[in-house]
Amino acid sequence: MPPFRIGHGYDLHRLEPLEPEGRGRPCVLGGIQFDHPAGPVGHSDGDAVLHAVTDALLGAIGEPDIGQLFPDTDPQHEGQNSVIFLHEAVRRITTRGFRLGNLDITVICERPKIGPRRDEMCTHLASLLGCDRADVNIKGKTHEGVDAVGEGRAIEVHVVVMLVSADADAKDGS
Repeated sequence: MPPFRIGHGYDLHRLEPLEPEGRGRPCVLGGIQFDHPAGPVGHSDGDAVLHAVTDALLGAIGEPDIGQLFPDTDPQHEGQNSVIFLHEAVRRITTRGFRLGNLDITVICERPKIGPRRDEMCTHLASLLGCDRADVNIKGKTHEGVDAVGEGRAIEVHVVVMLVSADADAKDGS
């Protein structure tokens, strides 16, 4: 097994007005709730950031993706807090002898604005992942009014993660 692994995660959720006007759930990104009139439509809580991070972690070790492990056809996952999915991915990377090296996240949406809550999101994600705050980065981007994301009807997230072998840490004296 190589001393490091790289994974990519992606998620996209349609945004709709919050219930009862629409089917949107409260807008939660990276485990942080945003005050926003629209929210994700999804089977679980719809946290696109945690879904993409979970998929990146799982992909880095060649495990099944979030949809295979936690299918949206399983009523047990209806409204489920996505932290549960993330914790399972962390358990799996640890079991395979890896730890997080670094995590880079790009959130693409017109609203809510990510910048004002970026540090809060990074700190919260680091605590969920059991890593240093410096190992987590988040960027907020827009689609400049183009397509469903640019029109505020969807949110898109891309994640790249590097995992480092715990064995490599031991050899380096870390």
